[in-house]
Amino acid sequence: MTNWPDIPYTRWKDSGASLHMWTQIVGKFRLAQTPWINHSWQAAFYVSGRGLNSSLIPGADCSYDITFDFVDHRLKIDTTDGRQETIALEPMSVAEFHRRFLATLDKLGAPSDIHHAPNEVPSPVPFREQTAPGAYDPEAVRDFWQALVSIDAVFKHFRTGFLGKVSPVHLFWGSFDLAVTRFSGRPAPLHPGGFPALPDSVTREAYSHEVSSAGFWPGGGGIDYPAFYSYAYPMPEGFGERAAEPAEAFFQKDLGEYVLPYDAVRKAADPEAALLSFLQSTYRTAADLAQWEWETLECELGVPRVPRRID
Repeated sequence: MTNWPDIPYTRWKDSGASLHMWTQIVGKFRLAQTPWINHSWQAAFYVSGRGLNSSLIPGADCSYDITFDFVDHRLKIDTTDGRQETIALEPMSVAEFHRRFLATLDKLGAPSDIHHAPNEVPSPVPFREQTAPGAYDPEAVRDFWQALVSIDAVFKHFRTGFLGKVSPVHLFWGSFDLAVTRFSGRPAPLHPGGFPALPDSVTREAYSHEVSSAGFWPGGGGIDYPAFYSYAYPMPEGFGERAAEPAEAFFQKDLGEYVLPYDAVRKAADPEAALLSFLQSTYRTAADLAQWEWETLECELGVPRVPRRID
């Protein structure tokens, strides 16, 4: 009952480049308004029934709910005092989207004192200066969102099998990936930082505790095809030497991560089972090698309408 559309990077990448910057602009409004939550969870977006949603963003006089609507192809801003403003999602430069978004915030009386340059990209150019014509292919964006809907469901199912601390399933607009992260409960060594255009203080707080993290990229960043990934921080000795499931998964040494091409899942006889096997096998490799107390952290995967069994 899920949909796994073909989302070739060659068709998606130009629209994806626009959306990456547009979500950063909107994400920075959420970041500026929302109190910090551990691991930057307050900044992310969530897959919704229309596209990507911010959840409720607090404000002084009202709160804001922002959706990238990939059905009607518009950015929709709803306020808790009953107002709504929209911006058409169409081909335009990053600078033009930035101008329209700030103008809309001003119209709503919302603060517009956001950070005006992207994060987690090499040599970041301020949004106002990104004046090159931008792309927006509605069909490519719709298919990307439909893929996210299917991936989100599997990630959430995977999440049910863990009793310890685990992140929401959320999309980080900096790296533009959908992710879910499990925690051992133990502190991690201080992260060295060094991510492009990201303060080391943010990175070190994000990786303050030992993790096994998995996610999905639509392409880019050294892998020019849509793919799933899984990594551990800190990386335990021997990580990458064990085989992962399904057979198409492999360890990418340059990234230090397991990778599974999206097409291997899409073309599988049971895509959900194929993706779940990747998530489970790579997590178990991390947990075994790092000697997590997995017996107390794990439980059976959740089933609708059945409470977790307590022996």
